[in-house]
Amino acid sequence: MNLLAIETSTELGSIAVWRDGYLLRRDCPAGLAHSETLLPLIGATLHDMGLGFADLNGIAFAAGPGSFTGLRVACGVAQGLAMAHGLPVFPVGTLDAMALASGGERVIVALDARMDEVYYGLFVAAAPLGPMAVCAPSLVPLPDTGGWLACGNGLLAYPSLRERLSVCVTHWQPDRMPDAGAVARLAARHLRRGAGVDAAEAAPLYVRNKVALTVVERLARGGRA
Repeated sequence: MNLLAIETSTELGSIAVWRDGYLLRRDCPAGLAHSETLLPLIGATLHDMGLGFADLNGIAFAAGPGSFTGLRVACGVAQGLAMAHGLPVFPVGTLDAMALASGGERVIVALDARMDEVYYGLFVAAAPLGPMAVCAPSLVPLPDTGGWLACGNGLLAYPSLRERLSVCVTHWQPDRMPDAGAVARLAARHLRRGAGVDAAEAAPLYVRNKVALTVVERLARGGRA
């Protein structure tokens, strides 16, 4: 069972190749657009794993939430490669993959969404407790119990969020970021169940419907025009 996974939901892009349980992941070159580096990186990594596109059983990508541009790049590359080689596509939630990578049993994921907001989700045993959402750090809902693990750069971007979560969180991973390795691990589970989609049906999961505040909104929040 062989999979290619693509993760470009933040500026820290990566790809991973899963070959019968063995995983090789590589970071996208820093300082360059993901759209410029993905295909050469994918080709080189497949070559190093002794695989070609004909050997793949599917292509996975981090569907979101995350950077609108990054999500479109990952989806577009996955779709293009899947169509060209007749492969199914496996969209994987960005926060789902982060929860799995954290290794925690009960996990709160908080990814910086910019615009003074975070993407957040609650997970138990890597399964979401509800839909992902985006909101101000002060409005992130708190679990009723303690002993949770919290991860994601939203904890670094908004110190008030970490203070708010401290009543229920005992373990912290503020440096945890989206990673193609975890995307591949989740996609492998979907592949075993035959849960892929046709390339034409794959789409990013934006969660938010806008990428920037208007001048009026920035001024209302105390910012500059």
